[in-house]
Order: sequence, then structure tokens, then C-alpha cells
Amino acid sequence: MPVYEFSPERILPLERTTFSSMQLHERRDLQRLLRENISVIAPDTLVIAEEYGEWDDSRRRIDLLGIDRDASLVVIELKRTEDGGHMELQAIRYAAMVSTMTFDQAVDGFDRYLRQIGREDADARAELLAHLGWDEPDHDQFAQDVKIVLASAEFSLELTTAVLWLNQRDLDIRCVRLQPYNLSGRVLVDVTQIIPPPEAAEYQVRVREKVRKERAERTSGADHTKYDLILGNENYPRESKGRAILRTFRYLVESGIDPQAVAQHCGPRANRALISVEGEVAYDNFVRLATAARAANGKRFDPIRFFCRDDELLHVGGRTYAFSSQWGGTDWLEAMTNLRDAFPDRRITFTPAG
Repeated sequence: MPVYEFSPERILPLERTTFSSMQLHERRDLQRLLRENISVIAPDTLVIAEEYGEWDDSRRRIDLLGIDRDASLVVIELKRTEDGGHMELQAIRYAAMVSTMTFDQAVDGFDRYLRQIGREDADARAELLAHLGWDEPDHDQFAQDVKIVLASAEFSLELTTAVLWLNQRDLDIRCVRLQPYNLSGRVLVDVTQIIPPPEAAEYQVRVREKVRKERAERTSGADHTKYDLILGNENYPRESKGRAILRTFRYLVESGIDPQAVAQHCGPRANRALISVEGEVAYDNFVRLATAARAANGKRFDPIRFFCRDDELLHVGGRTYAFSSQWGGTDWLEAMTNLRDAFPDRRITFTPAG
């Protein structure tokens, strides 16, 4: 659809142009400008590397590598051409190559990038944690997915057909069209996400995430062991691991132990096992207050990562507490063992259900 200039006298369509005819180069101009304003094509994304190529074939380099607030890596490929070339195939190769990146490797790459752009005094680790809203690295949650953003002046039918097909098979690829216009020698750019359409993007993300989780549960071999839990004189047969640790935490707090004193025995996740707000509040107000408190410190609150339904929140001493729901890997067993051993008089036992 054309872009028009409205003047007092008339309406005129702007002149469509190309980046090459306006003397704008792919790397020197587009890449440089977008890395400083990446939200134009990839909202909530932090650029952590440019021309990234930490693999044997040094000729293959990612234009821009970012990470979004969900801790997913974002491969960003740029083209000033009129059809996008074969950028989707190139981006898929890059996504596969970086899919095993760890938090520490991301920090190393980000540190090099910051020095490359003249920010030698910046703390890469602190900036990355702040972007993610984390106090400490969460290795289980980092880079669990790789998303792709393709930005080009135009996309061929062949490319868009391929992207639509790939997105139906759990990939997350966005196509963002950058259409330049010439206005008296100035370059105006119409930025439009064409895949997925903005009005359908949220729905498609929810559907894709649901399918991905269901498939992962069927094939990942995740530990779904149920546990018979005894807390004092109360028996709780066949509890899931999440419900078991939440019950244990609530039991200890309700027996008179300070929530922070309980949390400090929760193993490697001790310092992020708990979040609290002033006042005795229900879910909606808790989320609002926790979000505001974290934002004031440059961090993000994700209610999915905590047990914070009304029947899960704890009200103690004029404050409301939510307990972490993130207990992957060996963290659950270590935390439960620590809680049992730290408070032997509370008679906590847990055994795999028969």
C-alpha cells in the first residue's frame, strides 16, 4: 500500500525507492543503525553480538545476535535486496549453531561486543542479568529456544511460503519488511511485520508454545515422579514435585519459621526462591506490586515462575510471599533434602510413590 504525504494543498504518494539507489549499504548503514535501535524490528531484544561467528567456518557470521526477555536467543538477518535472497536458510543454519549457547558464553560474546562498540567499562554480565530480570543466572531457563528475525526490503513468494511452513512446525520466524521511500532526498522507511501478521502473532505464539510443550512432555523423558510426602502428622500421597516442595515450604512457614529463614535452605536457588510485597494482598495486586518493585530495580517479574495464585500466596507479618515454581534438574532434590535436614523436629519425609 502506498505511503502518502499530506500537505496543505494536496495529497501526494511518496516515491518508492531502494536502499542501494539511496546509497545505503547493508552492513555499514542498515546493520549499524538497527543494532542501536533494534526494537524497530525486534522489540524487547538486547543485541549481544554483531557479526557473530564462534565456529570453525569463520565465513559464516550472524548479522546481529540478540536475546529477548524470555531468555530466548534471537538470530537477526538483514538484507537490502528486493526479494530477501535465501536468508531463511542461512538463518536456520545460524540458529542451529548457536542453540547450545550457555549463559557464560553469551556473557563472553556480549563483553566482546561492548568493547567493539566502545563501551569498555560496561559490565556485560550485569547488563544481561538486568535485561532478563534475573538476580543470578538461571541456566535451566537460558536459551531454551532460538527465534529468527528476517528484515529485508521485500520477500519473495518462495521465501514467505517456506517461512509459513516452518512456523507451522514449531519454528519462530518473523519477516519484517523495510520499504524505503524518497522524500526530497531523505530516506523514510515503512517498517511492517508481514509474518506473522501482528494481529495474529500472539495467538500463533500461544498455539505454538502449547504444541511445543505437549511434544516435549511426550519425548523429553522429563522426571514426572510422584512422591509420598509426610509433614508432621499429615500424609500427602502421590504429590508432584512442585506441589510437594510448595507444601513443605508452607508447612514450615505456618509452623512459625520466618519465610526468609526457610528459603535460605533451598539449595542453589535459595536467593531467588522467594519474592514478597508489602501488605496482605491477592493475586492481581500481588502481581502489580511485584512487577513495580522489580521494575524499580531494572528487573522483570514473571508470575509464571512463582506459585502466586490466591491459594498459594502466604501472608506473614504484614507481607505477602510467593514461592518459586522453578525446580528443574537436581535443584528439587537438593532443596527438599536441605529442608528436611535443617528442620528435623518438623518431621519431613518424602519417598517416590509406588
